Amino acid sequence: MWFELLILIIGIAFGFFSPGKQSLWGLLKKGLIVGIVLAVILGLIATFLVPGGFGLAVGFLGGIGIFIGIVILVIIFIVGVFIGDFLEGVFKKK
Repeated sequence: MWFELLILIIGIAFGFFSPGKQSLWGLLKKGLIVGIVLAVILGLIATFLVPGGFGLAVGFLGGIGIFIGIVILVIIFIVGVFIGDFLEGVFKKK
C-alpha cells in the first residue's frame, strides 16, 4: 500500500509541477508499452532460470502478473497526474 501511495504522490507532483495539461492517454499508452516489455523480459528470464518443466508456467504466468501490476500502477499514476493538473489549475487562478 505504501508503494501505491508513493506512486500517487509522484503522479500528483508530476501533474502539478509540469506546466499545462498532461496527455493522460499518452501516459497510459507509454505505461502499457513499458508493462508489456517488462512482462515479456521478466517472464522469459523466469522461464530460463527456474529448472524443470515448471519454469514455463511460472514464466508466462509471472509475466501476466507483472503486466497487470504495472498497468495498475500506471493507472494510479495517471489518477495522481489528473489530481495534480486540477490542483495546478486551482492554485494558478489565484
